[in-house]
Amino acid sequence: MGRLFWKFFFAFWLTLLIASIGVGTAVWLHRKTLEDRDRALASGPRTLFLISAAAATLRHGGIAALRALLEEQHRQGDASVYVVDTAGQELFDRAVQPEALAQAGRWTRADREPRVARLETANQQQYLLFVPAESEAAPHGPPPSPWVPISIGILASLGFSALWAWYLSKPIRHLRGAFDAVAAGQLDTRIGPRMGQRRDEISDLGRDFDRMTRQLQILVGSQQRLLHDVSHELRSPLARLQAAAGLARQQPQKLDASLDRIERESGRLNELVGELLTLSRLEAGVSGTPNEEIDLVGLVRDVADDARFEAEANGRQVQFSGEGEFIIKARAELLHRAFENVIRNAVKFTQEGTVVEVAVMIPAACGQMTVTVTDRGPGVPESDLQTVFDPFFRSGTDVKTAGFGLGLAIARRAIEMQGGTIHAMNRDGGGLCVKVVLPASTLV
Repeated sequence: MGRLFWKFFFAFWLTLLIASIGVGTAVWLHRKTLEDRDRALASGPRTLFLISAAAATLRHGGIAALRALLEEQHRQGDASVYVVDTAGQELFDRAVQPEALAQAGRWTRADREPRVARLETANQQQYLLFVPAESEAAPHGPPPSPWVPISIGILASLGFSALWAWYLSKPIRHLRGAFDAVAAGQLDTRIGPRMGQRRDEISDLGRDFDRMTRQLQILVGSQQRLLHDVSHELRSPLARLQAAAGLARQQPQKLDASLDRIERESGRLNELVGELLTLSRLEAGVSGTPNEEIDLVGLVRDVADDARFEAEANGRQVQFSGEGEFIIKARAELLHRAFENVIRNAVKFTQEGTVVEVAVMIPAACGQMTVTVTDRGPGVPESDLQTVFDPFFRSGTDVKTAGFGLGLAIARRAIEMQGGTIHAMNRDGGGLCVKVVLPASTLV
């Protein structure tokens, strides 16, 4: 159950609570109105005392004593006890509300609340004693309609339904507008700031949308840069091919040299296309080779041995260090290509007479293997360390070297497909260090 469930849960019960309070209030007011209509007489301990005192005075002292007692109570500000004879005449000629007189009569006849309304006899005359309620003269309207609580429940439900619909539809409208903007090509659209302080599945969807558009923006930007770089790399060999073809027509005596140039440029084009196809397959997650069990230590050792022949021919050395085995199930061709590109790149840039160091380390109980390839070349500016693995990357230190800038990009994608990581750092004393970390688990 997510956070949106709890919002629905609390909103539902809050609606029920408010509707119940409204209905309960209406019912209470209705009952109170009915009770007030039937309560024309006062009650309470003080009222009972006054009626008992008046009844005792009338019984033992007669009308004269009762009149004196009531006058004394009136001067003291006490509630007035009404004394009505059988003819409906009040002792002090005070006006008596018909509701109070009728209720007092009903209670005495039904023996209900005899202490509140008492019937006493004196001088062969019956007298009805009671204390009218203060609200007896207040007019009472009709009781509320039964539709009142129903209307309260409906209004509470409608109000909360409208509020909840607005609360849910507002971010959905923002998402819809953002999708329309992305469909129109505005990949810089972000929905997160419009979500405010929401913390539920809809806000998570907004963050996922932002992550998607950010990745799309990166991918589209990379594709555009790739197309630009490919066109730039293709332009030079194609221009040389055209120049060689034109030279062959103008100077037939130099046909062999022109054909050699055409063959070299064709080879460069073929190599570039092959590199691009490899990078494209890796970017798409397709390698074309099945998984197999390999020893990574032996694979890196073989690549270093092969690179040693090329390095010695150019006055450089390759030194390998590492022992043991590291067996995983992976795509051997991809990993061979990745380590070959990294090591050959180090051999290309290290200074003449220096050594490229290839070290394999297998920390105990870490479940991973670390390979470091260090050279003594010019290194890479610190600002370029994050982009050195991008396709067609060329730093200011390698403008005179051959290549297309795809080797490290292919190496990064191959390592990442095997669940590993690769990054570069400048070496103390000059040079570059490339560190590759591969896990021991069975990989993709």
